[in-house]
Amino acid sequence: MKTIQIEYFAVLREHARCASETVATAAMTADALYAELAARHEFPPLQTLKVAINDDFADWHTPLSDGDTVVFIPPVAGG
Repeated sequence: MKTIQIEYFAVLREHARCASETVATAAMTADALYAELAARHEFPPLQTLKVAINDDFADWHTPLSDGDTVVFIPPVAGG
């Protein structure tokens, strides 16, 4: 198990009901972690979601390490 710090923005923050959380997970990649969190928080389907790991944009298949900070960035709307 890894301990990962998660940060949420916009619609994801609304669904998670928090701006950040620390989770213990067996997820090996960012996409597996997102799937786990989406099921827990009932996130809406997002087609253009981006991910950053430790302050750098990352590929969804990037391996996660204990202590990483992961930020899920939904598309921004408005004007």
